[in-house]
Amino acid sequence: MSMGNMEQKPSTIKSMFDSIAPSYDFLNRFLSLRRDVYWRKKLVASLAHNGSPPSSLLDVACGTCDVSIEAIRQYGPGLQVWGADFSWPMLKAGKNKISTGPGLSAINLVAADALLLPFHEEMFDTITIAFGIRNIADKPAALENFKRHLKSGGILAVLELTTPKKGLPKKIYLAYFKRILPVIGWIFSKNLAAYQYLPDSVLEFPTPEKFAEMMEHAGFARVTWEPLTLGIATLFIGQKK
Repeated sequence: MSMGNMEQKPSTIKSMFDSIAPSYDFLNRFLSLRRDVYWRKKLVASLAHNGSPPSSLLDVACGTCDVSIEAIRQYGPGLQVWGADFSWPMLKAGKNKISTGPGLSAINLVAADALLLPFHEEMFDTITIAFGIRNIADKPAALENFKRHLKSGGILAVLELTTPKKGLPKKIYLAYFKRILPVIGWIFSKNLAAYQYLPDSVLEFPTPEKFAEMMEHAGFARVTWEPLTLGIATLFIGQKK
């Protein structure tokens, strides 16, 4: 199954995430050598704007709620958190983690598509999306939608897998990502297509410069990006004008 075909069919991508939900957390940790934990901590730590912690957060494509849980850990249960995802099995896994963790009752979950969020306009001072924006075909529309739900001056933080620019790190990364990772993903998840789609979707994702421009065109100011772990992931931050 090609990346292009999956990108055109959100229902297919949803089914893919439904099927890999039981092994999602394990494979994230295993395949990234636990760097995904560090990346999410870095994302959440970046949300304190001018030294002030966020008071309301919407985590789009929340998956199994790792970002939402980390936000409560860093900022306390006074932070109101909403997690939205279009995959019920992912939300179910996240709900199980929330129910067994102390101080996580402030996290609310809702099944929703990133392009059809069931919230009031200007409701949140912070919106995050980790490893989800590349799965959205119409990225400009998604960014516009995020801006609509942010308060004036609100922060959008996007964490996404990216491709190292050049040299030996890129060669090693591509060899692992395109040849080894799909096989390991298939062994544990039994879904080869999902872990063939993963490298394709990352390689098709815009360069950091292009995605930052996309954020600016959607109405975000002071857009910055920071490569993490030799550029394997990139953290984008923008502020609603």
